Amino acid sequence: MCGIVGYIGTDLAFPFVLKGLKRLEYRGYDSSGMAFLNKNQIDITKSVGKISQLEDLMLSKTHTSKIGIGHTRWATHGEPSDRNAHPFYSNSKKLAIIHNGIIENYAIIKKELQNKGFQFESDTDTEVLINFIENIQQENQVSLEKSLRIALQKIRGAYCILIISVDHPDTIFAARKGSPLVIGIGNNTHYIASDASPIVEFTKEVIYVNDYQIAIIKSDELILKNLGNETITPQITKLDLEITSIDKGIYDDFMLKEIEEQPFTVFDCLRGRLDFKNCNIKLSGVEEFEQQFKQTQKITIIACGTSWHAGIYGKYIIETFCRIPVEVDYASEYRYRNPIIKKGDILIPISQSGETADTLTAIEAAKKDGALIFGIINVAGSSIARICHAGIYTHSGVEIGVASTKAYTGQLTALVLFTLKLALIKESISKQQILEVIDHLQILPTQIQKIIDQKDQLKSMAEKIYAAPNMLYLGRGFNFPTALEGALKMKEVTYIHAEGYPAAEMKHGPIALVNENLPVVFIAPKDNYLEKLYSNIQEINARKGKIIIIANEQDTNALQYTNEVFYIPNSHEILNPILSIIPLQLLSYFVGKLKHLDVDKPRNLAKSVTVE
Repeated sequence: MCGIVGYIGTDLAFPFVLKGLKRLEYRGYDSSGMAFLNKNQIDITKSVGKISQLEDLMLSKTHTSKIGIGHTRWATHGEPSDRNAHPFYSNSKKLAIIHNGIIENYAIIKKELQNKGFQFESDTDTEVLINFIENIQQENQVSLEKSLRIALQKIRGAYCILIISVDHPDTIFAARKGSPLVIGIGNNTHYIASDASPIVEFTKEVIYVNDYQIAIIKSDELILKNLGNETITPQITKLDLEITSIDKGIYDDFMLKEIEEQPFTVFDCLRGRLDFKNCNIKLSGVEEFEQQFKQTQKITIIACGTSWHAGIYGKYIIETFCRIPVEVDYASEYRYRNPIIKKGDILIPISQSGETADTLTAIEAAKKDGALIFGIINVAGSSIARICHAGIYTHSGVEIGVASTKAYTGQLTALVLFTLKLALIKESISKQQILEVIDHLQILPTQIQKIIDQKDQLKSMAEKIYAAPNMLYLGRGFNFPTALEGALKMKEVTYIHAEGYPAAEMKHGPIALVNENLPVVFIAPKDNYLEKLYSNIQEINARKGKIIIIANEQDTNALQYTNEVFYIPNSHEILNPILSIIPLQLLSYFVGKLKHLDVDKPRNLAKSVTVE
């Protein structure tokens, strides 16, 4: 959740640390802080609120240090406040720490330390951890490196930590378990961060630190060890990331930029994978395990949030085209409900960040039971990507806006490709049926652009609903997940209470909410359910709800019930959800802007959920 950065090198540390925190603010923005080593002391500055408030404090100071760490926080232990902001001193003030994660047994450790006379200034588990490390060092007269190893073997939970020390003015100590850590390699310089976005401007060569590893980082040296003190050879990876992808460019908001990038990101997901001439889909990850896919009797999809909605869509299309039973689980619930996984089953984790803690632990549990792990991931080199047997990269690029947009359509597109490939392997549908979908896939990016070009119509719709306290989103069949995702976007970005339902379920409770002030969005492209959906529209119309309809071009029926109709291009019915979510993303964006909200950084949310 939180963002961490560190710098050690030949230049001043402050510019990189500040810029890095701005790049990572989407990971948490309750508070932020920095620590620098200066003349045998550690100077810490921190502030509640966004990074701009910390920047104001820092610009009045003189900066000479060439070693520093910074943190932007999403609160877990302790409310957002100056005193709970990172970094934290140890009691001696010889050590300072920043931390992403949760130490589950911190309360017991804290009580033991208090009995020994340690004082605490915050409510956080992180301050407990740094004093626990210091206590081990003092009582056992061991090095900081050894005390760190001992402490990490005794704590429970997740962590990514950076530590600086007065006694080691040329070193940053880092460690991780369950939370991401990337180290960039420069010329006598090392850049450290939660993900590659702060680093790519300075170097393309990075090392992804794995769980239970400690990094001892100097300007000209990097040593990796495990908790058993064995040295590990670092593996250098080349970043496939451009600085332009993490800047707003001409846009005021990342959310709009990322919505408008979708013609290109969907094209990138399709590129090189469609073989129309030979009626084939090229997916090397599936081809490598073709026999296991052909023989499997069960697929389980695990995901969280928006990715879970993509998983529901995946269930609908895989079962329809491939005739394999598919379960969809919240990753946060999966490992706790004692799921039945057998050797030969397929587990598909879906994750934008590739770092979701709940999804990672669920994968580990399924892997032990012999499942094949096939990931649908956006971020190459991420933790989930590294532990999967195979998978599909969505190629959606870096997504900075907290409310996912282009990553979602990338996931849907990847699921379509996977479904078609599996159908070919199992011969569950005809080649002619597959060719029909491929034919429509080829024009999908152009159709998305056509929707974006009509965004002013959605801005006008937003002006009529932005004051509503509640909304309903209704769809059927393949379009039910779109109702879920459309409602989530509105909820995340505008703070309007919005719920998505299968349209027929509306009569089982939600219809009680319907009155002349309730906007009800129907996702109604042409499919086998359309006639039944119009019956549901009539039921809302009879109760004077404010109806908005997403319909296919040339569907004149919609105008019988409302003037608020947005038309999407005609497509194959399994591709309609990719097209119909675009106007719902834009509608949420415009409502958020009309309410003068920060659409990129909704309150209480963080982009990457790296704690359980």
